[in-house]
Amino acid sequence: MNFNIKAISKDKAGELQHKIDQKTKPLGALGRLESLALQIGCLQNTLTPSIEKPTIVVFAGDHGITAEGVSPYPQSVTYQMVFNFLVGGAAINVLAKQHQIVLKIVDAGVNYDFAAHPQLINAKIGLGTQNFLIEAAMSEYACEQAIQKGAEIVTQIQADGCNTIGFGEMGIGNTSSAAVLMHLLTDKPLEKCVGSGTGLDETGIQHKLKVLKQAVANRKIIKSPLTVLRTFGGFEIAMMVGAYLQAAELKMLILVDGFIATAALLVALKLYPNLLDYCIFTHQSQEKGHRKLLETLKADPLCNLEMRLGEGTGVAIAFPIIQAAVNFLNDMASFEEAGM
Repeated sequence: MNFNIKAISKDKAGELQHKIDQKTKPLGALGRLESLALQIGCLQNTLTPSIEKPTIVVFAGDHGITAEGVSPYPQSVTYQMVFNFLVGGAAINVLAKQHQIVLKIVDAGVNYDFAAHPQLINAKIGLGTQNFLIEAAMSEYACEQAIQKGAEIVTQIQADGCNTIGFGEMGIGNTSSAAVLMHLLTDKPLEKCVGSGTGLDETGIQHKLKVLKQAVANRKIIKSPLTVLRTFGGFEIAMMVGAYLQAAELKMLILVDGFIATAALLVALKLYPNLLDYCIFTHQSQEKGHRKLLETLKADPLCNLEMRLGEGTGVAIAFPIIQAAVNFLNDMASFEEAGM
């Protein structure tokens, strides 16, 4: 559970800014691309950063809280969507393929026993979490296992040559977990954190809110990050926490997706605040709590396309922007080179 996450070095910040300013353009004319180039150069501690083997890892897990009718979809949709990922039929498959991003699918804790598949990483902690209205979602041991598994998966991906990584998720009911994590770790009212998830109408949202309020009242826990995570989280969320932390320890560039991915990041940041240096927030989800959560983290997402799908789709959509920041820094002529 111990990670070594240092603030990124600013040793080359001055040289990087000079290089950016000397490109054949007015000062600051490339806007956010310039700040991205500076961040990535500092993270990699080089004037010529690179994006190597970009990868999105989709963690899938089921949630016992679905028994309370907090989603319009049954729990079985989780494993059906995993099959869809494996045959290349989901949105994230299409978008990752378009931008030549490596895609990994992880069974973190789906309520289904999958046969071995070359595209599936079996990291199953259990057949879904418990119903946190009645009891803690997972044991302390299971939570630690999930965090460790997430870290191990990232270690292997980095060893295969990846230096840029993003995380997606799939799990019916996981916006309920994310909403409670946000509520307890930011002290925002639960009403500000709970949204429609996979498409609840207003009546459904009010039922979901009532269930989650009762669950929080039933558990009466201390608000330490890991206690909140194991009591209300999911195996896929806990695995993402470990993945974020290990990616930062390995000095990888981390691309943050939507509401659930940011809620997992919130837990990790409460443990290791320096993690934020390694993160780029790719988009603002339409899920209700995400804008408030981004504001709390003082995060400025790259785009808002009114998406709320999850799966890492925001990461895939924003990836060309990040690639453009690196490319202009490396390939655009300077005034001197252009003889100007």
